[in-house]
Amino acid sequence: MKKLFLFFFMLSGLLSAQNNIKKDNDTIKDNHYLEDQIYIGLSYMLMDKLPDTISSNGFSNSLTLGFIKDIPLNERRNLALGIGLGYGRHTYYQNLKITRPNNVTEFDVATDFKSNKFSIHAVEIPIELRWRTSTMDSYKFYRIYFGGKLSYAIATNSKYKEDGNMIKVNGIDEINKLQYGLSLSMGYGTWNLNVYYGLSNIFSDATLLDDIPIKIRDFRVGLIFYIL
Repeated sequence: MKKLFLFFFMLSGLLSAQNNIKKDNDTIKDNHYLEDQIYIGLSYMLMDKLPDTISSNGFSNSLTLGFIKDIPLNERRNLALGIGLGYGRHTYYQNLKITRPNNVTEFDVATDFKSNKFSIHAVEIPIELRWRTSTMDSYKFYRIYFGGKLSYAIATNSKYKEDGNMIKVNGIDEINKLQYGLSLSMGYGTWNLNVYYGLSNIFSDATLLDDIPIKIRDFRVGLIFYIL
């Protein structure tokens, strides 16, 4: 938690300094300006559609960063299409114990443990329809960006800790490699609310030991920062 708050503080300072530099450099004004092409997002994740015996346990969090190509759709340049490429790291803290005895992945309910999580590292493609009140010489403006995100998992892992024991599993095939959902970003200036709801299940063909299917979707709420 302390690391996350420190990251927010440092990032906010960096963005404020960048805005001051822009204001002092009026010679670079250009009628063909573009907006919000580099993004960094931090979110708290809630899990939806959990089996009755599975629950969140800890601060599930998401870090996303990347580049979005801003494509204005009108002469005023306040309406645009954004298509990007980025990276996402999503970590889920819960009581779903993942093990792999005899090279077979098993899912069970953990009852007594210190920490338990699984993580997804993904390449992401955000697509947004963007509305804003920006102008050529205005660096603080209102924005509403709505769209979706397609992600492809490039690495998955889990880590379970209990007294005197740790279990790590890499390459969880039951996690869907291809995932997608809806996203909304809105705010003013540096601070912007970001919401994401997954339309695809995190797991595919995964069941608990008593054959209860594991169908989980994620709901993320956090902040997103735009740098250029």
